[in-house]
Amino acid sequence: MNHRNFEIPAGDGAVLRCSHFPAQGKAKSVIVIAHGYKGFKDWGMFPYIATTLSQEHEVITFNFSHAGIGEDLLHFTELEKFARNTYRRSLKDMEILLSYLSQHPKFGSLPLFLLGHSLGGGICLVYTLDHPNEISGVISWNGVTKLDLLTEEQKQQMKETGRTYVLNGRTGQQMPLDAVILEDMENNKERYNILERIQKASFPVVLIQGSQDGVHLRQGSEHLIKLRPDISWVQVPEGNHTFNTVHPFAGTTPQLEFAIAATTNFIDQTLTLTE
Repeated sequence: MNHRNFEIPAGDGAVLRCSHFPAQGKAKSVIVIAHGYKGFKDWGMFPYIATTLSQEHEVITFNFSHAGIGEDLLHFTELEKFARNTYRRSLKDMEILLSYLSQHPKFGSLPLFLLGHSLGGGICLVYTLDHPNEISGVISWNGVTKLDLLTEEQKQQMKETGRTYVLNGRTGQQMPLDAVILEDMENNKERYNILERIQKASFPVVLIQGSQDGVHLRQGSEHLIKLRPDISWVQVPEGNHTFNTVHPFAGTTPQLEFAIAATTNFIDQTLTLTE
């Protein structure tokens, strides 16, 4: 796995920890991969995806600065940062990373695609809605179309005590969530309303989703393509939320290979249309 790790300061003591998987041939584009909620760049399938896509593309993976992952790249050791991981913060992280890449001689001249998994898909859509001229296309893997992931009980607890918790089913950790997250969502309702804003947007998007993904996520995708019929919804047969892969990574699956192939097809088609 040929890659180079690097860090970018993200303000207020925050750091973006990134990995660059260099193109194995002439690069067609830069692909930035955004992980999801309670995810991280070295989780399970992500290094494999990045390595595979780097056959024809420059690929960057990164950890959001407040994702809870610090210098120990495989464990959640920064839960106080996770507690303040607002969407505003995540979008600022994207802005810092993409600004850095745009000024880099190797990346700046190449078309830029965003690939987001789960919540990362929603973050990529909002970022591109904010900066439509910067991004060549968005690839949403089992992505959210609604950023509000909090239950009513969690919201009530935030309002009453300033903090609530979400269980990490894999690690057993009770991960804290501070009221600043709820305040950010309430103060930016229009900005974070993907379904409302996508109707007026025209940038290329593909939804790549497992047929066995969560019901709410699939309903969200169905709603989105009704609003934008030009957006392709690629169904991955028998695919679950991680395309049947696990952490630690135990090897690829037919569903993951299907998703990767659909990703490269979308990029190739998009680049052909813009030539």
